[in-house]
Amino acid sequence: MAQIIAIVNQKGGVGKTTTAVNLTAALAATGARVLLCDFDPQANATSGLGVDKRKAPYASYDLILDGVSAEKAVIHTDYGDVIPSGAELAGATVELIGVDKREYQLKNALEPLRAAYDYIFIDCPPSLELLTLNALCAADSVLIPVQCEYYALEGLSDLMGTLRAIKRRLNPKISVFGVLLTMYDGRTNFSNQVAQEVRRHFPGKVYANAIPRNVRLAEAPSHGLPVIAYDRSSRGAAAYLAVAEEIRRKDGSL
Repeated sequence: MAQIIAIVNQKGGVGKTTTAVNLTAALAATGARVLLCDFDPQANATSGLGVDKRKAPYASYDLILDGVSAEKAVIHTDYGDVIPSGAELAGATVELIGVDKREYQLKNALEPLRAAYDYIFIDCPPSLELLTLNALCAADSVLIPVQCEYYALEGLSDLMGTLRAIKRRLNPKISVFGVLLTMYDGRTNFSNQVAQEVRRHFPGKVYANAIPRNVRLAEAPSHGLPVIAYDRSSRGAAAYLAVAEEIRRKDGSL
């Protein structure tokens, strides 16, 4: 039975979609059954797994507004399965306003897929609005990528306030699955200071392996590949594979 995990941070540029794509591929490489639901209108996670959003018969928009079954929208790739996104999702926030129980549309769509996977990741938009709210209501937990820079700590405070409100009003079971340090440079005191501060705020939740700044990670999306397929020997690939192993060990599945 799948854990549904929203990858979320309302601050842009923290490595959220990079994490969604590469953690999906890394976990799939360990033998896990993984689905990535792209719930960001930019659809970068879709193209990052090599799927052409223009050719996809159905997308996440169709699940929440047209009642298409999630099973029909799933596309199989060599790096895990994906429910693609597209530009039409950008208008979904307005279209959902008049829908009954609008916060639970994604939850209802994904629930039938739980038995088919070990992990279902949701790549969220970089903002706290109705699409992200849908993802947080659908999720059992959240994975939070945190860039190793000062302003990231301010963003974390806002995000935790939102999670507390959602736990109180809409999804009482939601919890923090893990916190992942991204764009980490161990040579600088500042990266280490931010890492220490994040670990102090989230004891036991921060992964031991951080994601370094890495050229191969930045290059891989332009080839429509996760980094483990683009350059498995790179530091970025090694880091995501190590985090995948951490997750599997924590779950007792390795």
